[in-house]
Amino acid sequence: MPRRQKSFFRRFATWAMGLSAFLVIIWLVGFLVFAQKIPDTVQKPDKNADAIVVLTGGSLRLETGLELLAQKRAKKLFVSGVHRGVDVRQLLRISQRSPHAVECCIALGYDADNTEGNARETATWLNKEKFKSIRLVTASYHMPRSLVEFRSVMRNVEIIPHSVFPKSFKAKEWWLWPGSAGLIMEEYNKYLLAILRRTLMGPVSG
Repeated sequence: MPRRQKSFFRRFATWAMGLSAFLVIIWLVGFLVFAQKIPDTVQKPDKNADAIVVLTGGSLRLETGLELLAQKRAKKLFVSGVHRGVDVRQLLRISQRSPHAVECCIALGYDADNTEGNARETATWLNKEKFKSIRLVTASYHMPRSLVEFRSVMRNVEIIPHSVFPKSFKAKEWWLWPGSAGLIMEEYNKYLLAILRRTLMGPVSG
């Protein structure tokens, strides 16, 4: 291989390694900031909304949504991402709630299988109900990505985050718990992809 070509490849390899190291540092700094910003309290706990929206897929979410509905924090409860074949009464039995107390005020969404789908499914339901504010219930580590997806399709809807805090997720000193650290890392990568996708797609009307 000619000397000039070898020199070019050495410079290119050095540049590529430098760029990779820079990107890793940027990712790591962003990851640490993301981990610090995972909510550890419920925002505006006493504020009412038109609807409560629960995203299925984790513990405490449905129980919290039903409790908020019982406290009359909203007119209706919408549960997004429910498995086909499950109805309101089954859902209430699973959560050990009396069907007679809140069955009339619960709606289920069956079409979503990810967070982006949750946002679109909820937006369609909100438009049908003509609601303008929601209290969004999901796990604390899932809330940042959920807000990206929901705000992108609900630009005229007030979204009040209502995080739940599963016991299995160690928010404090998460770096000592491989499961929690891995979960935050996974959420951070999905969060970045959600932002990138929304940036490339541009604003979504709704």
